[in-house]
Amino acid sequence: MPERAGKQSSARESAVTSGCVLLLVLVADVAAALLVVILLAARGLDRMDAGSGMTATGVPPLDWTPVVGFGALALAVGVTALVLLRIGHRVVGAVQLTLCGLLTLHTLGSWP
Repeated sequence: MPERAGKQSSARESAVTSGCVLLLVLVADVAAALLVVILLAARGLDRMDAGSGMTATGVPPLDWTPVVGFGALALAVGVTALVLLRIGHRVVGAVQLTLCGLLTLHTLGSWP
């Protein structure tokens, strides 16, 4: 009987650890997404202010904000996917890895 109690305690600790890791992964993904949203919103506000008093005299400068923002988001999602795959959550990790691939393609598409 003592062996069974030890196995239940170990399984419970493993479940708690996996839950905490999943919560940290979720918080990291949300923080990265919010950072991208804030960067893109600030860029949009800057463009609205700059466009009101200026005339078009030439080619506008390159804007790397979408590339950096979506690249950072793809990196964060990719790292969390690897963490999920490493701890044994194969389905969620595979979904995260697919999302990382889509974000990488979007990043490459927004390359100037």
